[in-house]
Amino acid sequence: MEFFPAFLRLTHKPVLVVGGGEVACRKVDLLLAANAAVTVVSPDLHSYLNSLLNAGKIEHISKPFHPDDIHGYVQVWATTDSTELNHLVADTAREKGIWTNVVDDPLYCDFITPSMVDRSPLQVAISSGGAAPVLVRFLREKIETLLPQNLGLIGEFAGSKRDYLKQKFATVDDRRKFWERFLRHPQLDNVRNEEELNQLFDSTLQQSEQSAGAIYVVHHGHDVELLSLKALRYMQQSELVLHAGAPFDFINLCRRDAEREQLDSIEAVIHEAQHHAAAGVRVCILHAKPLEKSAFTAHTAIEWLSSVDAQS
Repeated sequence: MEFFPAFLRLTHKPVLVVGGGEVACRKVDLLLAANAAVTVVSPDLHSYLNSLLNAGKIEHISKPFHPDDIHGYVQVWATTDSTELNHLVADTAREKGIWTNVVDDPLYCDFITPSMVDRSPLQVAISSGGAAPVLVRFLREKIETLLPQNLGLIGEFAGSKRDYLKQKFATVDDRRKFWERFLRHPQLDNVRNEEELNQLFDSTLQQSEQSAGAIYVVHHGHDVELLSLKALRYMQQSELVLHAGAPFDFINLCRRDAEREQLDSIEAVIHEAQHHAAAGVRVCILHAKPLEKSAFTAHTAIEWLSSVDAQS
């Protein structure tokens, strides 16, 4: 992993953009969207940047760049059409411990900007580290078509209910289970306003507040690409993953914060799964061979999922 993914808070923080052309316009727009305090240093300004200056949205230092200009900023962006000047900006900022981005020059960047799908407050960021920008753009377009346009509304609504649900549900698991029921409501993609969201929220609260436990048996085979979407969804829902030696590729696709336990035998796996499911835990069993339904004695809901092709 060449670049560590992170989201930075830039609200009211001073950011310097070196260059006043078309490339600078794009970067300044992004920075203003993040509420940064933007200063542009350049002898000339693009007409769009000039309109931002007249509106009081940016500051302008009207002169060629000098290393002494880099003082008191948390970020510096080099956007000029001169490679030599951009590298001077990057070297000067790096000496002062300031993060720098040199446009279209990843080797001189301390950070890069990903391709973004924006459903504020929800954001999806995609990056290839500068290696395959066309592929990244293709993936962004695909994700744009998959995500409903009302995700921003849902995200803001979820944030407004956090404190209420902390009082309503005593544990993190209970709150997570509620949100999973709410976010899988079949009408959620069609809501248009906060009133409709509140109606769905209240109806979900009236359902059972404690989700019943369940066992998801995933017969995994040898190829992770053969997992069904349903199997992946259940693997992501499970709080506990049990197996008797499943491949790491499959285990790694389970929910990141789920407990994972390897036992000596499949009989021990089944016994442990039934014990936890009876206590309201959702358990995923990963196993290479089909399991007989008669091996399970508990009255727990069980889903059987297979990722095995005819040649496995």
